[in-house]
Amino acid sequence: MGKRLPVSILFLALAPLLIIAVHAKVPAVIVFGDSSVDAGNNNFIPTVARSNFQPYGRDFSGGKATGRFSNGRIATDFISEAFGLRPTIPAYLDPAYNISDFAVGVTFASAGTGYDNATSDVLQSVIPLWKELDYYKEYQTKLRSHLGRPQADQLLSEALYMTSMGTNDFLENYYANNMPGGRASQFPDVGAYQNFLAGIAEGFLRQLYGLGARKISLGGLPPMGCMPLERTTNMMGQRACVDRYNVVAADFNGKMNNLTEKLNAELPGAQIVFSNPYFPLMGIIRQPSLYGMSVTSTACCATGMFEMGYACARRSMFTCSNADEFVFWDAFHPTEKTNEIIAKYVVQNVLQKFM
Repeated sequence: MGKRLPVSILFLALAPLLIIAVHAKVPAVIVFGDSSVDAGNNNFIPTVARSNFQPYGRDFSGGKATGRFSNGRIATDFISEAFGLRPTIPAYLDPAYNISDFAVGVTFASAGTGYDNATSDVLQSVIPLWKELDYYKEYQTKLRSHLGRPQADQLLSEALYMTSMGTNDFLENYYANNMPGGRASQFPDVGAYQNFLAGIAEGFLRQLYGLGARKISLGGLPPMGCMPLERTTNMMGQRACVDRYNVVAADFNGKMNNLTEKLNAELPGAQIVFSNPYFPLMGIIRQPSLYGMSVTSTACCATGMFEMGYACARRSMFTCSNADEFVFWDAFHPTEKTNEIIAKYVVQNVLQKFM
């Protein structure tokens, strides 16, 4: 997983928060994953896993609730901007955009999904990973028609592909479903379930490579035991972070990092990197004052203890007035400010090689 940096060094590496755009070698950022990188695809499918309503998006340009699970932009938006591309990456299913927009960036992500197909079924029939890949194949066809095959294929080989998922597989599927036939009964040892997910991730990356992708960022898990929802339910532990969930996240990240090393050795021309949000986010949670924040255990939206999605009521009297003071926007997702800090860390420490 790489060496853990002291919080003081992390702070120096992350300040100032503004990401400076540079002339990039990457012509587009193409994204797969869950709510951490969904820019609104779920708005256009029959699911309750949505955030296209206030107070979501209240700090986004124009105060628009786009379907991003944040008060503003998400990490991949900031990463796109850092590469000198657009400041936001649009959702593939959004009819307000067309293939010329998607030629410089697109996200196929769906809030609530995971590596495991069972996860997307548990969370109200959101888009499973295999369907995100189908949409990408459709996108390739449209792009070749738009640009011509030679130019499109060059763009597809030089683009940066980013993935971010896995948290739902554990928190909303494995640990939440104890029914007979559920993943917990099929994999009594969580390590075996981690290996199952890593196998799916490997297959997915190999398919992406076979479709022409060469620059790939495999996203890791955050310290998911420190999400406000998990802390709220940890009453016996005095609402501290749930250590066992953080251990699972750290262990899984180790396996994903090993996967990138394996695939780089086996796939000619592949440049696969591991983007790990665990330590920068934990650094913010442990010393929020270094980043101008003050609230870590609860979120900005509503009471901040358990609300997300439709529970984040527009007129909730408890919703905070300044989200920049909070690490989390809702009980599961970071604020725009936190997204920006993590994006800057990833750009400077992992994605710099692609610039």
